[in-house]
Amino acid sequence: MALESDKYLVVVVGPTAVGKTNLCINLAKNFDTEIVSSDSRQFYREMQLGTAKPSEDELSEVRHHFVNNLSIFEDYDVRKFEKEALALMEKLFKSHDVLIMTGGSGLFVNAICEGFDDIPDIDPSIRENLNELYNKEGITAIQQKLKELDPEYYTAVDINNPQRLIRGCEVSLGTGKPFSSYRIKKKVNRPFEIIKVGLERTREELYDRINYRMDLMVGAGLFDEAEKLFPYRELNALQTVGYSEIFGFLEGDYDKEEAIRLLKRNSRRYAKRQFTWFRRDDEIRWFSPEDEEGILAYIRSQIA
Repeated sequence: MALESDKYLVVVVGPTAVGKTNLCINLAKNFDTEIVSSDSRQFYREMQLGTAKPSEDELSEVRHHFVNNLSIFEDYDVRKFEKEALALMEKLFKSHDVLIMTGGSGLFVNAICEGFDDIPDIDPSIRENLNELYNKEGITAIQQKLKELDPEYYTAVDINNPQRLIRGCEVSLGTGKPFSSYRIKKKVNRPFEIIKVGLERTREELYDRINYRMDLMVGAGLFDEAEKLFPYRELNALQTVGYSEIFGFLEGDYDKEEAIRLLKRNSRRYAKRQFTWFRRDDEIRWFSPEDEEGILAYIRSQIA
């Protein structure tokens, strides 16, 4: 169906390592535009190798926004991203008819495409109790609690990030409704039309790419980067796949070979959760990343 607005946000989603970066650079060049990242792991400038950011060469080819824009010491959440990204888009749409947004963080993508209901204030004692549970029984106990309280959010969240797990549990317990229910069911009206493109590969191909990418990261110095960040490992930004596995090695929980195995395994699991999240959205049109011609034809047909 033809769209009515004269401004278009092309949203490119998919699991980690599927090939979003290269495709989006080519799309941005084709439409002479800029890229807005919605990948919450790539915001932080101290985290380079473990987040699979675009390379310096790739960043120089097309202007990217929300990459390396924060420090791990800054507090940031999806509501701040929604506000700042929409303000940026309003500015960029003055000189561009099309913008590209990409990333694998489903909650941040939804913040732009759908918006969020306001979440009520939560009794602080609930978070205190959850923190106590985490300190006593570890992350597995929090994972299990969130899975029971909000299975939908559990499938999408980075389950190695205790702060996000605790937040999901906190809201669910404090409001009596799943955290995921605060995603607005009736979308907010945006002053632009949204065209959603999903990238997919066979599971075998995707997992091979993830394993290969992780080998490249390790060879490029991921362990050295994680060691420098080790003193700050309790920060929320660092509670994520790609770093928490190496922190376990640095704490002496297992050897380097096991850390690499966990890096690959947890990255594959993360990709599976990303794919599960995006598959729920029937507005996404799915393509192979190699089908650039088909993707361009689809986008143009929506704009026409």
